[in-house]
Amino acid sequence: MTTNTILLILFSLVIASGLSFFQYYYKAKTKSKVNLVLAFLRFISIFGILLLLINPIISRNTFEIIKIPLPIVVDNSSSILDLKAKEVALHLYKKLSGNKDLQDKFDVQFYRFDSNFQQSEDFDFKGNQTNIDEVAKNLKSIYKNATFPTVLITDGNQTSGNDYVYSFDANNKVYPLIVGDTTKFLDLKVTQLNVNKYAFQKNKFPVEVFLQYSGNKSVNADFSISQGNSVLSRQNVSLSPSKKSVIINVLLPADKVGLQVFKATISSKEKEKNTYNNTKNFAVEVIDQKTNVAIVSVIDHPDLGALKRAIESNAQRKVTLVKPKDIKSLQDFNILILYQPTAEFKSVFENNKLAGINTFIITGNNTDFNFLNQQQSNLAFKMSGQKEDYLAEFNSQFNLFAIDNLGFENFPPLQNAFGTVTTNGNVSTLLSSKIRNIATNSPLLAFAENQGKRSAFLLGENIWKWRLQSHVDNQSFDKFDVFVDKIIQFLSSNNSKKSLVVNHENFYNSGESIDISAQYFNKNYEFDEKARLTISVTNTKTKQTKNYDLLKGNNSFKVNLDGLLAGKYNFAVEELNSKTTYSSHFEILDFDIEKQFVNPDVEKLNQLAQKTQAKVYYPNQVDALIKTLLENENYKAVQKTVVTKTPLIDWIWLLVLITISLSAEWFVRKYNGML
Repeated sequence: MTTNTILLILFSLVIASGLSFFQYYYKAKTKSKVNLVLAFLRFISIFGILLLLINPIISRNTFEIIKIPLPIVVDNSSSILDLKAKEVALHLYKKLSGNKDLQDKFDVQFYRFDSNFQQSEDFDFKGNQTNIDEVAKNLKSIYKNATFPTVLITDGNQTSGNDYVYSFDANNKVYPLIVGDTTKFLDLKVTQLNVNKYAFQKNKFPVEVFLQYSGNKSVNADFSISQGNSVLSRQNVSLSPSKKSVIINVLLPADKVGLQVFKATISSKEKEKNTYNNTKNFAVEVIDQKTNVAIVSVIDHPDLGALKRAIESNAQRKVTLVKPKDIKSLQDFNILILYQPTAEFKSVFENNKLAGINTFIITGNNTDFNFLNQQQSNLAFKMSGQKEDYLAEFNSQFNLFAIDNLGFENFPPLQNAFGTVTTNGNVSTLLSSKIRNIATNSPLLAFAENQGKRSAFLLGENIWKWRLQSHVDNQSFDKFDVFVDKIIQFLSSNNSKKSLVVNHENFYNSGESIDISAQYFNKNYEFDEKARLTISVTNTKTKQTKNYDLLKGNNSFKVNLDGLLAGKYNFAVEELNSKTTYSSHFEILDFDIEKQFVNPDVEKLNQLAQKTQAKVYYPNQVDALIKTLLENENYKAVQKTVVTKTPLIDWIWLLVLITISLSAEWFVRKYNGML
């Protein structure tokens, strides 16, 4: 307390004493014990009230011991079981968790990880993915700006995520405790297989296979690709300690339409510890139709290349760049992209009135808007000769097809002529335009459907900048290319609107996330948030059926079917209120990525330990690890002084004391007839 506060308290004592003396002794006729009690009670009341008015701050010092955190992280993936290291991992966990010295020195926390990371002391070793990178990210988030060691009980075999060697903070030591047999065994393995999801009937599709060998002698292996009982490709492969990997490229025929499942296998006469990784199943959807897209333009522009690459990222699409005068027959194409139409496009528009091909019109600084007004009636343009930059604004209520917001608001502006654009008829706007932050109430990307013919309009050039920005944001063109593909998909179909739209893949690998999404629209074709959707999934072999509810997400309903066994499944999605249904099928291919390993990844874990200036340990060295942690002088607990300042007005007991003293004074006076 300050000097002023102390002086005020002393002054309060004098005032309280003086008033009490004056009221009960100065003019009192008799100075009995009752007067003394009443004077004391009055003194307590007055002094307490004055103390509350002064409200001194009471400081109290306490001491707190802050220990260095020690996260002990256990690999909970099924590869621990496959390497027969479960008992060893549990023994190491129990030995570390039961060590009293570690508990005294560190704030020991236990975590487990597979595809996810969570705090837990319960381990079942059933995780179907291993993501050590997720451990690094979460530890950085939990222990921000802290220096601490980490014990990582794992085999080091990662199946998803970024390279974990570079994910951990280099300033915080990571001590890997390696579990699993490190003895090198002879092993042949199909490590990776690259193939397109789609192929076209009567064509050949490429398959790229990566084979890997572990062993100390040369072997001759037999590699084959089969479908059912038929072997489609076979060749001999020579591997040795100096030639541990081989890349094989094969062209397979796409003869049958539909989902085709194949098997890639490598084998030899040598005995292997793990033969599960000798085989990898893969599937290809063979289709009998290809969408031919014509990009018609009289000018050269970067947009043309960006559109071509985005569209052809889907193997079902083929793009042809052509000038209006070079088109011999519109029947060669399924979709026309008319880039910045001028009077030179007149023959294309006239011929298309008979052909009825869906169009995607893109305007820009070279567009003849008067000509465009004459050729179509969905949009009416009143444009000036001045150029303007238009930003995009996403319409979350758009419902012609499912589309996510790619961050369009942050994309670079598109350039178009300044003016007014008016929509006529059945036009749906996906992106509206803004000039700086001012909404124009005009479309930037819109879609129209009249008498079975579909059209799309993009009012601005430089969409190549959008594709580039999407790559900067996501380190991939995939999201933008999917966005363009959905536009092409909308234009490639003339089907009438459906009230229930379901999105799913035709095949999945076991262990992958099996997500199915659906949208339900009411009679006005508005997304119905009150819809009740269920899905029934039936295994075609066992006839076992499982039912799930689809949960509402962002403009769609979703369900996750993880946990289904490999096999073929039929499914039906039903909207319970309207009884609308959608039926289809998918197949789960037998593939367990956690069974691909025969040894722990000692090399990668050594790199991690060296990068963090630590050291790897094996199960028989756990005592040495504990000793290292205990003897490290950098991990000392810190004593912290905590100063607690409490205003006197917060003391509830002082208020109680004042109340009691006033009440007692009143009762004493009442009892003695002094009121």
